[in-house]
Amino acid sequence: MKRLIYIFLLALMAASCQRDFDLEYHDIEPLTVIEATLTADGVRVSLTLTTPMDEPMNRMRQTDAIVTLTDITDGTEVHLTADDEGFFVSTEGGINGHEYRLTVERQGEKYEAETTMLASADILGLQFFWINMPYDQVAVLQGQFADNPAVDDECYWVKIYRNGEIYQWQEIDDRGAFGGVGTFTAMTSRRDTDEEDDSTVLYDGDVMTVEIYTITRRMHNYLEAIGNDSNGPALFSGSRVLGYFMASTPAKASVTFHPDEV
Repeated sequence: MKRLIYIFLLALMAASCQRDFDLEYHDIEPLTVIEATLTADGVRVSLTLTTPMDEPMNRMRQTDAIVTLTDITDGTEVHLTADDEGFFVSTEGGINGHEYRLTVERQGEKYEAETTMLASADILGLQFFWINMPYDQVAVLQGQFADNPAVDDECYWVKIYRNGEIYQWQEIDDRGAFGGVGTFTAMTSRRDTDEEDDSTVLYDGDVMTVEIYTITRRMHNYLEAIGNDSNGPALFSGSRVLGYFMASTPAKASVTFHPDEV
């Protein structure tokens, strides 16, 4: 009887506490988002603006800026120009071990970020295997890459593409590396494709391409925060701005998914 009375009181309290809430978002000026990558082949910078939560995402690139890449190590400076897609680009590639500064000047504001050009990590192998889950079998993509055992706290950004389109990504570090070999694993598609979502399903013949960037710990922490629905630590100086600047040439490799051969 006491339990029934307790449940009744809880229900009564819940009913008496019900209110209608109108969530009101404060309008703020859009923030600049800088996404910049320097590789051995050149540099590409995307400038976009944040979008209010109650509006469709706007990915239009902003070209009303002055963008400069400075090699701090040797003092050279390159001014980037906008291409037909709205990216600021240059074919001036980065040199491993050199320090670089990216400067973006837009609408009276100046944003700067510095980083080091890191050597790429060689991909040693890619393979699929099935694992048994309570609901079905799931194909796991596993990869091995070279990790320098003499360097502690190396970090990596693993980007996985399905037939040329981004599929998923993850940030990892070298804590799981052994004998100079790092490993990543990614759960992909269920065997029963009828029960799988279009965003994750894999079909026979799908080509999975992996890119691995060697990144700084700051970049790792930024990606980790983004994966947890946070804006992440500020990587640029100046007024409030979002985004990143990394300098790394990705290692690339591909594998074709054949479920009957996994």
